[in-house]
Amino acid sequence: MDIKDIQNLVRFVAKAGVSEVKYKNKDFEIYIKTPLGGEAVSYLTPQVAYQAPVSAPVANPVSAPVANSEASASADDSKYITIKSPMIGTFYRKPSPDKDVFINVGDSVTEGKVVCVIEAMKLFNQIESEISGKIVKILVEDSSPVEYDQPLFLVDPS
Repeated sequence: MDIKDIQNLVRFVAKAGVSEVKYKNKDFEIYIKTPLGGEAVSYLTPQVAYQAPVSAPVANPVSAPVANSEASASADDSKYITIKSPMIGTFYRKPSPDKDVFINVGDSVTEGKVVCVIEAMKLFNQIESEISGKIVKILVEDSSPVEYDQPLFLVDPS
């Protein structure tokens, strides 16, 4: 199966309105899961403004306490488990602009619960929690780009 066949299959699945399709032959297997069971999802792609790098300011003694407070904050975060991005794309907290967010700070999550959507090449991929616990912190702003393995959420497993 070449890339054109895969693209045609993805288009067919999207138009058919089904939520999941698994195709398998002796040499190839593909699993396609559409967001929200075929429900149309639309987002406006945010315009990203880039700024030229600014030269770093000269370090002064006042910055040392800030570094120490950041170190203690990251030490506190070590007891939490991180949900990371499995792909590069655009992070969305809602299934669509007119819907409520999937999850907020303080909400409980279980394994398999959808916590966000990441758009990659016009496909909206639901990201599910791999652990159960309570959301302590959301580390990414809505509609912002994310990298592979970038931390998205901190979860307290206790």
